[in-house]
Amino acid sequence: MIASSDLNGLLNAPSIEELWDMHTRNMDSYGFDRLIYGYTRYRTATSLGDPEDFVLLSNHKPEYMEAFIGQSLYFHAPMVRWALENEGACSWAVLRDMVQTETLSDQERRVFEFNVSQGVTAGYSISFKSVSPRTKGAIALTARAGMSQEDIDAVWAKHGDDIVLLNNIAHLRILTLPYTAPGRTLTKRQKEVLGWVGDGKTIQDIALLMELTPATVEKHLRLARESLSVETTAQAVLKAAFQNQMFILDN
Repeated sequence: MIASSDLNGLLNAPSIEELWDMHTRNMDSYGFDRLIYGYTRYRTATSLGDPEDFVLLSNHKPEYMEAFIGQSLYFHAPMVRWALENEGACSWAVLRDMVQTETLSDQERRVFEFNVSQGVTAGYSISFKSVSPRTKGAIALTARAGMSQEDIDAVWAKHGDDIVLLNNIAHLRILTLPYTAPGRTLTKRQKEVLGWVGDGKTIQDIALLMELTPATVEKHLRLARESLSVETTAQAVLKAAFQNQMFILDN
């Protein structure tokens, strides 16, 4: 039975950092001590988009993430492939079946062997329902060292519904909270000028509203575009809105 305090904590977390801290502790209580959450809004038929645009959260060791994400091993991970093609929860027991039936590609086998070398051998993946073909979110829950897949499957048989519920709530809350990749955080002024652009105001209008010169407004827009790595102001407004950097109340 999920404690109401756990649900309220997730629903009322004021930041992704606090939400993630609560969620990792909740999952650890079920035996999952290492998590990777990923979400993209820029998926295509051949790509998940620029990794720098991912919402990416993890409590794995930095060395593991440097290889798995930094060296793009995730792109050939069998359970990532499963998550892209399915929705719901899946036991990593399917990996054993893939190995035994020799259905893994050479690249997938290399990722599988890397994970085994890092003690990432038992767990579950949850693929969240997508709202459009370009979006996908999923989380990989790695079982604590010393637990076998059979051990964690037994935990899932007893608590799986609660675990899925908590992960779905965490996922939906993450989508509502501000998140930016390192180096892409907008300043308060940049957020404000983009917000006015989003409201349909012209450069001249914004200059009057913010008591700035048009040149200064243009400068803030240029810096916002550079921070978000986009070419146009319209793209900057869209990406800032996606990242919940606009139209939010400051604490």
